[in-house]
Amino acid sequence: MIGGNKGDVVFVPWKFDQEECRNALCRMVIIDELRFRFVEKEGFKQFMKVAQPCFHIPFRTTKTRDCFNLFDEEKHKLMAVFKGTKQRVSLTTDIWTSIQRINYMVITAHWIDKNWTLHKKIINFCPIISHRGEDLGKSISKCLHEWGLHHIFTVTVDNVGPNSVAITELSKQLTKWGTNLMGGSHLHIRCMANIVNLIVQDSTKEANVSIERVRQAVRYIRQSSARWKKFQECCEDENLAKKSLCLDVPTRWNSTYMMLKRVIEYEGAIVEYADRDIGLTLHLKFVDMVDKNSTGTLLSSDWEGVKRTTKFLEMFFNLTLKISGSRYVTSNLHFLEICQVGVYLNQLISNEDHVLAKMVENMKEKFDKYWGDTEKMNKMVFIPCVLDPRHKFITLGFALRKMFGEKGAALEIGVRTYMESLFIEYTKPVDSDKNGQFSSTKVDTSDSRSGGEFGNFFEELQKHTSEKGGASSKSKLVNWKSDFDVLLWWKVNSPRFQILSEMARDVLSIPVSSVASECAFSTGGRILDSFRSSLTPKLVQALVCLQDWLRSEQQPISIEEDLDFLEQLEEDFIMPELHGSNARSPIWNHYEKLEEKEDGSWTVKCIHCGRVAYYHSHYNGTASLRNHVKRCLETRNQNR
Repeated sequence: MIGGNKGDVVFVPWKFDQEECRNALCRMVIIDELRFRFVEKEGFKQFMKVAQPCFHIPFRTTKTRDCFNLFDEEKHKLMAVFKGTKQRVSLTTDIWTSIQRINYMVITAHWIDKNWTLHKKIINFCPIISHRGEDLGKSISKCLHEWGLHHIFTVTVDNVGPNSVAITELSKQLTKWGTNLMGGSHLHIRCMANIVNLIVQDSTKEANVSIERVRQAVRYIRQSSARWKKFQECCEDENLAKKSLCLDVPTRWNSTYMMLKRVIEYEGAIVEYADRDIGLTLHLKFVDMVDKNSTGTLLSSDWEGVKRTTKFLEMFFNLTLKISGSRYVTSNLHFLEICQVGVYLNQLISNEDHVLAKMVENMKEKFDKYWGDTEKMNKMVFIPCVLDPRHKFITLGFALRKMFGEKGAALEIGVRTYMESLFIEYTKPVDSDKNGQFSSTKVDTSDSRSGGEFGNFFEELQKHTSEKGGASSKSKLVNWKSDFDVLLWWKVNSPRFQILSEMARDVLSIPVSSVASECAFSTGGRILDSFRSSLTPKLVQALVCLQDWLRSEQQPISIEEDLDFLEQLEEDFIMPELHGSNARSPIWNHYEKLEEKEDGSWTVKCIHCGRVAYYHSHYNGTASLRNHVKRCLETRNQNR
């Protein structure tokens, strides 16, 4: 029955639709990363008999065809969106090697629509023939042409040589298409998260001994259930909550930070454990990990050094989280965050702590390599700050002079000139001050940002803007709040700045990190696991892209590691002795078994470098194999 009085039961007509259910099943398989064979499992068949006996379950081959059909359907919908908006998009791209030893390139498009909503969509996940810059550039151009995307605003990539060549090749192609805005001078955006990683990773080597001692202590405690039980007893005696100790991946400084942060919470329990178990002291004394020397005893000075290092890394960890978002604008605070880091390093470079001072000195050298030369910096880095109504040129000018000194004033003039030229590209040559498009609007910056040790730069900045009259201006527009929605401001005020708002849509959509593309590799790795390694590249692309298109855009990307994930990574480095039923341990994901001898030993070959080695569970175990794999992976990370 339809209708009726309040409280009556309302019956809504429903009719079973085989096609609708079949499409829903296809979407479930893609979104939840289920295997195609799932539809033929006995448990699923029994469930469907109870849930909907009328549903005819398709075979897995049929389900594969459904995925391809859905991919084509969703792709044409997205192409229609791009064609309808007729605006420039920004890209991120990166490369990944699958378990099949196939190199894949992912391309992600970022844009802001007419409703001032930021979007991110993967448009490519295809194999590439090589890592050469020319080939990468051609692959990107081919993908863009296939999608009908010829108006590209920026491309954000990691800081490696082939990427620079690839962007140059893409710029040439855009010129041929007649869509190379400003001659491609701002096309290449360096991934800020990648640069921060390079800067911090090298600096942590100065504190490597203390970190290694803590790492080995955690490793020792976690190696057996008996030790872990004894550690839990120490936690109870110290009135500490029972949480897992996480072990880091040495080549990833953010996981090292998380390990140290957790270890500091359990300092008392670890010290107590060391008093109860002499084995930990002996382990630290004889383990060979740092520069082929023994790690040594865990001292009180190590704890002090670890605490200083953790506090120092916290700023960079939080910065990486902030700039790695893909569901909110990151470009408007890009340069201000860079400036904050530069000011902070200058303050600490003469620190009394020699280890910390040496860390900062190494970081400052790398920092200046990427952000110290005003002539080489991309002007587009600064413009989003100007288009943020909280900042404008008042903030930019102060930050430039704070970071570059006298050169900052000249750079500010260069940014003004570039922005005016960019504005002209969006309209006919007219007076740039018409309708107040470039008028210096005063802003209220009375609401402070994060204070404390890391907030000195922003405190000085607010004081500067207040002295310039920002806080007392009658034309107050916004407060300087961390939760300020810059897209909402532009949505409300775009009728006042019709031409400038079109430029703002393109500028504010620039991603300052390539994390959005890198996250696709997590999906690719799960789809192409050891049980599904026979999937074709075409099917892999369909699954990765469809999952990205079908999932809610409100689900944020998180690069913060959880303990379960870190423990899984740890299993790739701390591997038990392998024999018999344990032959499927992760160590053998890195080695190919060649020959088994009568004494039970094996000849194995590393899949990363081809090195041949010998393994026997009773003699050399997996220690040497494990250490070799670690070196191979570290070398591969450094070369990326």
